[in-house]
Amino acid sequence: MASNDCNVFKTDNGWAIKGQDNSRVSEYSNTQAQAYERAREIVDNRGGGDISIHGLNDQIREKNTTPKGNDPRSTKG
Repeated sequence: MASNDCNVFKTDNGWAIKGQDNSRVSEYSNTQAQAYERAREIVDNRGGGDISIHGLNDQIREKNTTPKGNDPRSTKG
């Protein structure tokens, strides 16, 4: 079963959105905020999951779970 998770990271072509199990980038955006919003739409349409936002150093700086995702915590937020 394919993962619904997405990664948002900076490339020479802009901010990229790539599915966790994909070998290629799905889309590029001009800003990180635009890429995050589009990644959220993609994950929501797939039934929920995690979005990992990478900083300019390629390390994950933030990770968000959308509804029906796989959040290991039982707290809101």
